[in-house]
Amino acid sequence: MLDVRQIRNDFPILDTGIIYLDSAASSLTPEPVLETMLEFYRQYRGNVGRGIHRLSVKASEEYERVHGKVADLIGAKSRAEIVMVRNTTEGINLVACGLKWKKGDKVVTSIIEHHSNFIVWLRVRDRRGVHVEVVRPKAPVEDGILDPADFAKVIDDSTKLVALTHVSNVLGVVTPVREIAEIAHEHGAYVLIDAAQSVPHMKVDVQRVGCDFLAFSGHKMCAPTGSGALYIREELIDEVEPLCIGGGTIGDVEFDSYKLDESPRRFEAGTPDIGGTIGLGAAIEYLQRIGMENIERHEKDLVSQMYEALSELPKVEVYGPEPERRVGILPFNVSDLNPHDVALALDVSADIMVRSGHHCALPLSKSILGKPGSVRASVYIYNTREEINKFVSTVKEIAETLAK
Repeated sequence: MLDVRQIRNDFPILDTGIIYLDSAASSLTPEPVLETMLEFYRQYRGNVGRGIHRLSVKASEEYERVHGKVADLIGAKSRAEIVMVRNTTEGINLVACGLKWKKGDKVVTSIIEHHSNFIVWLRVRDRRGVHVEVVRPKAPVEDGILDPADFAKVIDDSTKLVALTHVSNVLGVVTPVREIAEIAHEHGAYVLIDAAQSVPHMKVDVQRVGCDFLAFSGHKMCAPTGSGALYIREELIDEVEPLCIGGGTIGDVEFDSYKLDESPRRFEAGTPDIGGTIGLGAAIEYLQRIGMENIERHEKDLVSQMYEALSELPKVEVYGPEPERRVGILPFNVSDLNPHDVALALDVSADIMVRSGHHCALPLSKSILGKPGSVRASVYIYNTREEINKFVSTVKEIAETLAK
């Protein structure tokens, strides 16, 4: 079980009285993570892989150690499969630009994807002559539940890649990625998972999922912005051309040729965000001490409370599946009110922070919700049942006083 009261002590910003329900966009960062980053800047600030003096050696050791922490977190075979990136978006783009496409290849994705796992494939289509197939959820579509049988209908031997979100950043619905990956591999296709909304909230094992690529962001899991990781299955490392090459990526350089270094260094050109990566490692340790199973259980309890209470309110429309099919993300709209107005009212009247808009998923908002956007509340390790009660009562008051 989570000791939420103790956890909240690590987040001084909560002492101001705010209720933070926007962790799907970016989580808060606890003091132990900040202290670890400050330790780097104060005690061993040096560049990585650039020198033999003690500061550089220490910085390099700590930076490389994070690769191992990520590998352990997601069940990768070794740190050689882990590439440090700035965020999920960069990881997905690295794969999209690095694979060897040929005209006639197919990419299969879904309508519930974040733009970062959708428009990149449209660009590959436009540049390389690749066909893009988009799968829609089964009825009722507003739940966002993807059926593996629908993927079996469109994945064929021309499919090079299946790119899927593990958890919808709008609806919170969990995608059956393991079953879809099995179908893809039967046809020799690769599988890329956008795990931005799953790795921070549940136990994820790339071996169990059976994916070939997986990307996630640190800023959604208590780490600083500008930190993240990309998993590349070891057998495919040579199949992906690095997005950038230069300093730090080479094994040897001749007058008219070069040889890239081993993974992951070949993918990490230039000086990385050393402090941010070290912060990511500290965030992973922080979450593992709490326990990913405990985190998932806590969020399930809060989102169930929120779902049941909001669903009973007149003038409030809740989107997405039943709580057992989702993580701690819940989108809704209040009658005819603009989602931004609802979010602003929550902030001004009750110090409640939520997200509003299309959440970087316009195809989903337009074709599934039938509206330009929604209000999205998302919970994490520091939220309480009391906060959810206040949130629901404030939404009720907004619906009663402002909505037609």
